[in-house]
Amino acid sequence: MNFLLINKPAGWTSFDVVGFIRKKARLAHPKNKKIKVGHAGTLDPFATGLLIVGVGREATKRLDEFKGMPKTYLATIQLGAVSDTYDIDGAITPVTISVSTVIPAQAGIQASGSPIKSGMTSTDEINDVLKNFTGPQQQIPPMFSAKKINGKKLYELARQGITIERKPSDIEIYEIILLEYTWPILKIEVKCSAGTYIRSLAHDIGQKLGVGAYCSSLVRTAIGDHKLENAQKLA
Repeated sequence: MNFLLINKPAGWTSFDVVGFIRKKARLAHPKNKKIKVGHAGTLDPFATGLLIVGVGREATKRLDEFKGMPKTYLATIQLGAVSDTYDIDGAITPVTISVSTVIPAQAGIQASGSPIKSGMTSTDEINDVLKNFTGPQQQIPPMFSAKKINGKKLYELARQGITIERKPSDIEIYEIILLEYTWPILKIEVKCSAGTYIRSLAHDIGQKLGVGAYCSSLVRTAIGDHKLENAQKLA
């Protein structure tokens, strides 16, 4: 039985990581052609960071022990635009804001209906909005996700241009820390329950601010007490 802490690179699916490690394990043990490998907690392809991988029958049986653990993420959010996938891999559309959304005291105000410019949202406004997203809540899973409804993965439907009603899931965001903000880039640290979609959080923050937003980068730094700093990169 073996558990590995892996630093998943961008562009890889979690299944890609499992396949890579399975191949390595079978090369190391050529007589064992049925080595089981699995992971605990999917990361989106654009995301990087901690992925826990189980190698061997006993380890894969225990992966559920990690799936329910709290997670910590570092998210970079692009304000002023939206994405159909809520992340950088989707079709991105700039958002135009009316002058009523602008904070009058700030310089560089543009006329109503003009493209978003710097200084459109204050740090105080962002802090107030972030506070609204802490605590127990319900979150609607994005259409571009692996969640199954009636046996079909949502992203398979989304790729066909089909959008269906999704029931909200119970989640909890324990803490959101504002790390850095210079329009239009917002960086936050999020500590949350299992099952939380940070992409959806980014989108919802943009909606609440009235400027639109999507997640441009995402790093999972912790699963329970297991830290990214102790993870190994794939060779």
